[in-house]
Amino acid sequence: VLPASAKMPQKQPRRQSISVGRGTRKRDEDSGTEVGEGQDEWNQSKATVRPPDQLELTDAELKEEFTRILTANNPHAPQNIVRYSFKEGTYKLIGFVNQLAVHFSQVGNLIPKDSDEGRRQRYRAERVAVSYQGSLESAKVTLSETENLEEEEEPKEAEVEAGSQTDVPAAEAVEKVTEELMTTKQPKERKLTNQFNFSERASQTFNNPLRNRECQMEPPPRTNFSATANQWEIYDAYMEELEKQEKTKEKEKTKTPVAKKTEKMAMRKLTSMESQTDDITKVSQAAKIVERMVNQNTYDDIAQDFKYYEDAADEYRDQEGTLLPLWKFQNDKAKHLAVTALCWNPKYKDLFAVGHGSYDFMKQSRGMLLLYSMKNPSFPEYIFSSDSGIMCLDMHVDHPYLVVVGHYDGNVAIYNLKKPHSQPCFRSSAKSGKHTDPVWQVKWQKDDMDHNLNFFSVSSDGRIVSWTLVKSELIHTDVIKLKVEGSTSEVPEGLPLHTVGCGTAFDFHKEIDYMFLVGTEEGKIYKCSKSYSSQFLDTYDAHNMAVDAVTWNPYHTRVFMSCSSDWTVKIWDHTIKTPMFIYDLNSAVGDVAWAPYSSTVFAAVTTDGKAHVFDLAINKYEAICNQPVVAKKKNKITHVQFNPIHPIIIVGDDRGHITCLKLSPNLRKMPKEKKGQEVQKGPAVEIAKLDKLLNLVREVKTKI
Repeated sequence: VLPASAKMPQKQPRRQSISVGRGTRKRDEDSGTEVGEGQDEWNQSKATVRPPDQLELTDAELKEEFTRILTANNPHAPQNIVRYSFKEGTYKLIGFVNQLAVHFSQVGNLIPKDSDEGRRQRYRAERVAVSYQGSLESAKVTLSETENLEEEEEPKEAEVEAGSQTDVPAAEAVEKVTEELMTTKQPKERKLTNQFNFSERASQTFNNPLRNRECQMEPPPRTNFSATANQWEIYDAYMEELEKQEKTKEKEKTKTPVAKKTEKMAMRKLTSMESQTDDITKVSQAAKIVERMVNQNTYDDIAQDFKYYEDAADEYRDQEGTLLPLWKFQNDKAKHLAVTALCWNPKYKDLFAVGHGSYDFMKQSRGMLLLYSMKNPSFPEYIFSSDSGIMCLDMHVDHPYLVVVGHYDGNVAIYNLKKPHSQPCFRSSAKSGKHTDPVWQVKWQKDDMDHNLNFFSVSSDGRIVSWTLVKSELIHTDVIKLKVEGSTSEVPEGLPLHTVGCGTAFDFHKEIDYMFLVGTEEGKIYKCSKSYSSQFLDTYDAHNMAVDAVTWNPYHTRVFMSCSSDWTVKIWDHTIKTPMFIYDLNSAVGDVAWAPYSSTVFAAVTTDGKAHVFDLAINKYEAICNQPVVAKKKNKITHVQFNPIHPIIIVGDDRGHITCLKLSPNLRKMPKEKKGQEVQKGPAVEIAKLDKLLNLVREVKTKI
């Protein structure tokens, strides 16, 4: 039986509580009137709350805009910090000040799901969820029990009062329990609002501290020294030092003040020079030795081939031979320059000089003189650069350190290898009679009567000039001026005009000192004399195009050879105006060279990238070796030279590369031994061998 205060009419519905703001209001569903707390708050009008120190402004003043710029600079950061610099030894003002102010920092970490800690957290969360569900279910049970109680109590109340009414305090208690459960088990996330609604992430970076760099070096060598000294030894050492000091004082008294100054200066110079030169020479010598050792290991296979390899297949070939490629010499600085000259050193047989320039007169730039050694194929021994392209060079027989070169601009110069500077020791100029056209060949000659060094040069301007080194100057004398025969023409005044012959190549006779040959652009070869400057000794109608090279046979005094861009190589007897042998090589011939070991062997190179080796004693009609040395379309071979001792040739192309090739045994056959007879060797045998061939040709010509 309930108390009278708890009883209400049966048909009256239950009131619902709705939480709004701070107060709760109860609304009767039938009448729609609001009762309870908070009724006055809704009826009252809203009043603005003003702080006591706020200014009272007009509408115009309120509408006025004030712009403010927010910067990341810290106003409390000091601007005049001074620190001591140990490097400069002074106090220096620090320009960079850290503007970052750290208000909050937290070090977080991520835990993998599969780790032990992750499993523990998952287990804990599951337990919380299970307990939360259990509490919800218990709340539902209590709620259902209260409802059952109400249903059971309603008929009893009907007996007492007319109309059933709900129990208000019981319903309110259930609702409070559910609200408490919801609030405890589901905490709401609070979102922090930003006052300015903007966050500049770039200004919130953290500057990492700079790393301290340290270097470790090898400690200086140390030695342990131990000795015993008694009083007598110490006394003797002091006495010796006193005697030395007295002697030096006596010597200084006897010397004059001028002698003292000169001696001091000389001693200073000597000490400074000795320390510098000793260090540099030691380092350079050690570096050269190490470099050659490394190259010896790197190019060991090629060195073995150069020394020992002989092509065994020559026995099965029909007197034909091959060329075995060995080293390839090249330098990055001379990459786009053609090889315009090659010359072996007369004293050091593994050293050769290379002249770099350009044969294209539209693409003239610079020039280079490089000296390579077969002991070091990777890098040149000497490097000299010039403003104009080098077109020819020659090395002195008696002074192998002197190299004379001819330039494209008409100048001649002498380089001294003992003074490896970039500039030549001697150089011609416009005042000293330089050529007006490119210098195509230079040759050292024997010293003159006063033992002065002299050389000759030939150029396209038609002058053959003799240059003499007198003291420190180059003195020139014109030996001969080339003129094209039958090309004289008269001008209206009656003066004869001669067409100048353009000299391209020349060579001096090995025995007859005054005689030399000159090849021209017109294809003619002139036999000249040093003593006759106005007349030629003889003229040969040699070629249809420019003569690229003229060279005397090293053994036979009457034989010389010429080559031209008209694809031909011709062998001559200078006493006969017609050639003895003519060879057509199907491409422009860049250069020819006689072999030093045989009077009948010579090599020729053509612009299609092939090297041809002839031996007249074996085959008079064609080459015994035709071999491509470089790519046909890319490179053109320009020059060839035989080594004076070793069975190798060097070949240069228009890309600045020099290739070294070894001759197979068939290309350097010597006279065979006969039973009971010794093999005769020497110049006489070589002369007789070539004379025999020339006599056969002469007999054929006389019969025809």
